[in-house]
This record gives sequence, structure tokens and C-alpha cells, in this order.
Amino acid sequence: MKLGVVGVLAVASFACSTNDSANSDQSSDSAFARVQQRGEAVMGVDQYTSQHVFEPLPDGGRIVLQRKEADSAGEAVIREHMHTIATSFAAGDFTLPGVVHAMKEVPGTQEMREFRNDITYTAQDLPRGGEVVISTRNPRAVTAIHEFLAFQRMDHRAGAHME
Repeated sequence: MKLGVVGVLAVASFACSTNDSANSDQSSDSAFARVQQRGEAVMGVDQYTSQHVFEPLPDGGRIVLQRKEADSAGEAVIREHMHTIATSFAAGDFTLPGVVHAMKEVPGTQEMREFRNDITYTAQDLPRGGEVVISTRNPRAVTAIHEFLAFQRMDHRAGAHME
């Protein structure tokens, strides 16, 4: 069951307010753990038992989320989430990545919003999950998409290609 937007924001607010007095490695791990917690609240699946891929492509890129092992319920949740992301992004709404990363503006999204009429977002089912393919012919939009994907790869500690 997915949390409502208010519930997601409450979880994100609580997760952001956690105070760590550990060394930088532990702080980094704590920050990553908070991203994982907020990601689970927004996406509806355990982030540690799922795999993200943020792949830049010449005409945009793709966001992949799959369960690491077969899980029909989790796969259905991911597919629904990918359709939600495609619809939201096409409308210029990047609220969900902002909640996951506890940022008002995730890198690249301001430009992706500006060029939203030049970008298409297509949700597709994959084995164990789904993907959103992001396409454009606008070189400036491609740059913004790549910036967005690079940030996602870094913050999720994810790969660019399927293993």
C-alpha cells in the first residue's frame, strides 16, 4: 500500500531531521540510509532488495527499478510507480525525486521542467520491475537529463547499466 503525499512528506521530514554526530563515513552511510528510507516510502519497495539503474543515452536516458529476486507484489508496485513517474515528469512535476533526496530542486529538473514539451517519458514493464525511457531531440534537454541521471546514480549509489 502506498503512502499518500502527506505521509511521504512526513516520513521525509522525519528522516531529514535525524541528527548524526558520527564521523564522515558514518554520516555518509547515514545519509544514504535516509535516502533509502525515503525511497522506500515514495516507491513502495525496499530499496536494499531492489536495483536502480540510471543510464544516459544519446537522446536522453532511462531509469530502471527492478527487484533483485522474483517478487510479484513488489514488481507490480514498481510498475505502478514507473507509470506515476512518467506521468508526473511529463507534467513537469519532479516532487517525488525531491522528497526522496530531501531537496527542493534535484539537479537537472529545473531545465527538464522548462523543456517538458520537448521531452517524452515512456513507462515500460521489465522482468522484476519497470523503467521510464526519457527521450528528446533537444540537446539542452539531453544535458539536463544527463545531469539528473548522474545525480541519481551518485545519491542512490547505482549503476549506469544493467549487470
